[in-house]
Order: sequence, then structure tokens, then C-alpha cells
Amino acid sequence: MFEPTMKNWQVNDVVQIDPAHDEKFAGCFLLVTELAGWGVQGFVQIPGSGRAHYRLPWEGGELVGKAAFVPRSETEQEPDDGN
Repeated sequence: MFEPTMKNWQVNDVVQIDPAHDEKFAGCFLLVTELAGWGVQGFVQIPGSGRAHYRLPWEGGELVGKAAFVPRSETEQEPDDGN
């Protein structure tokens, strides 16, 4: 049985989805939010539509780098500035 090789990815890494893994999300950038034994969970940001949550096996993408900006989660509130 094929055993996927864990990669040294971390939360807030940006991973590009391999077209050979998924034609619909081919080339999309995934922001990693969770690590798992089989791969990672994260999301692809879709402007004007929100987030597409995505599970990516280790062999399904390539590390691009660390996210320079991490958007707040959909449930986080704007900080209260006291006004």
C-alpha cells in the first residue's frame, strides 16, 4: 500500500494545488490551517464569495512559502477600537 510522505509544511504556509491532483482547483493557492497525518486542511480565498475549504493530501501540492498576510477567520470579529 502507498504511504504518503509527510512534508515539512506548517500552519499559515501557502501551498499551490497540483493540477494533476485536482483540475478544478489547479494552481490555486491554499492557506494551511491544520495539519493531519494524511495531509493538510485549509482554504482557497475566493474574492466576493468567501472561502472554499479544502483537504489536500501531502502529494497533492507544492509549498510556495509562508503567508505574509493571514486573513481573519470568518467567525472573528473586528477589533473594538473603543469608539
